[in-house]
Amino acid sequence: MGTDGLSAGAAARRLGVAVTTLRTWHQRYGLGPSRHEPGHHRRYTVEDMVRLQVMQRLTAQGVAPAEAAAWARRSPVPDETTPVDAPATTPVDAPAGGGQAIALGVRADPAARGLARAAMRLDAPSMRYIIEGAITGRGVVPTWNQVIMPVLIGIGDRYEATTRFVEVEHLLSRTVTEALAAVPRPPRDRAPRVLLAAADEEQHTLPLEALAAALAELGVPTRLFGARVPPRALLDAVDRTGPAVVVLWSQLPTTGGVEQLERVLAVPRPPLIVAAAGPGWPVTDLPPEVTPLGNLADAVRTVAAGAAE
Repeated sequence: MGTDGLSAGAAARRLGVAVTTLRTWHQRYGLGPSRHEPGHHRRYTVEDMVRLQVMQRLTAQGVAPAEAAAWARRSPVPDETTPVDAPATTPVDAPAGGGQAIALGVRADPAARGLARAAMRLDAPSMRYIIEGAITGRGVVPTWNQVIMPVLIGIGDRYEATTRFVEVEHLLSRTVTEALAAVPRPPRDRAPRVLLAAADEEQHTLPLEALAAALAELGVPTRLFGARVPPRALLDAVDRTGPAVVVLWSQLPTTGGVEQLERVLAVPRPPLIVAAAGPGWPVTDLPPEVTPLGNLADAVRTVAAGAAE
């Protein structure tokens, strides 16, 4: 393949798009194959493929196609010795602008705009592409704060106003779960000293999943038990694993019963840190031995420090 370039079909397969999409980008935006030999079809060179990858990435993030194409045409290109089938590695910042699928505010992150548009299209592959790209480039905590949370809040606001789009929230939540679970975990020979669980009957777990992924980035392994952990099961898990840190998440006041935390504190070998995370806990009624956790960044610092003791 090397320096011969790629046919339209091969380039489309490389990018995961239809050949008709490449033709449209060629005809409308001038992002076509540039290598030409008399008597043969034009072929896509390394430079062409880099520009197409930039175009693909920016449109997936919600940038208007014409604006994305302008950025793609200005993007740096690799050395001429780079194989034509090599992936582009030059980072390209998404320009401000692009459409909005839901109301995110004028200063919303471009990746959040793209995620919102993909969510409203029920386009799970694009959602995962955007989230995983943000995690790779920025890390879990910034992605959660700048990309994921604004869209989750925006979809919630749309539901409150219309009582619609539950399917959007469900698919987005599932995609966020998949992307967070894909963050590489610490080696299996490192025993987890952190136990993460949702309170009894609590079904919201995305913040816990974000915490587990952010800790994994720091090399801190965790046991994540997920939603609706009964008090007896939680105590059994604490007794069997002896964690240094236990974090219980409560989203709603109906699930934030303080007695769940008190039982953990009363085990024969209590954890060094028993933490209450989420807005469901009555902060003023928490036992003094319980550590209330604030935002994700603060939670990561507190839990990581406790796990290291």
